[in-house]
Amino acid sequence: MFLYHYFEKEREPFLSLSDLTDEEAYKIHNDLQEGNNSFARRNADGRYIHWRRMCEATLHSLFIEKGGEPIRKTPHYMTLGENHYCKTWYKCGDYIKIPIDAFDTNTVSFTYGDSFPTIDPTHGQTEEFRRTVYKYDEILQIIAKYGWPSAKWDDENTPYWTPMYVEAQVWSDTPIDEYKQLYYNM
Repeated sequence: MFLYHYFEKEREPFLSLSDLTDEEAYKIHNDLQEGNNSFARRNADGRYIHWRRMCEATLHSLFIEKGGEPIRKTPHYMTLGENHYCKTWYKCGDYIKIPIDAFDTNTVSFTYGDSFPTIDPTHGQTEEFRRTVYKYDEILQIIAKYGWPSAKWDDENTPYWTPMYVEAQVWSDTPIDEYKQLYYNM
């Protein structure tokens, strides 16, 4: 089993708006919007960074309640398993894949679907996996119960909150820093 991190090849992997000050994050996010970047779509009220920080604080808190041991205040985002949909987010995408065994799984939480709509289900979803994070053994049970999220994004009418992948939130820089170096040395 592998965790995948997708990114724009012309940029560094594992960049995160959450690691920046609000001022820096809003500037970059506004630049992404002007460039019609797919990551700027969730900003209808102009408060995406605010909502993102609230979502990440909730993820952090829920993970600690589950017995998780986050080291970072904000996570690195990955997917559990390969996901062809995530590749479509980039003009010239690339990925880093890391075996799950390389991680201390006490520093990795999972959501069944993208964490943003999973943690903030404002559209009336009541599935058991909403507003919930899982540890590794728990997400495997959810996958066994519901299956791998399917790729329904070919239909432009599919609501964005439909689970499309299992997201992993990595709350440590280990082994990410090591795999970034390996990527650059390839």
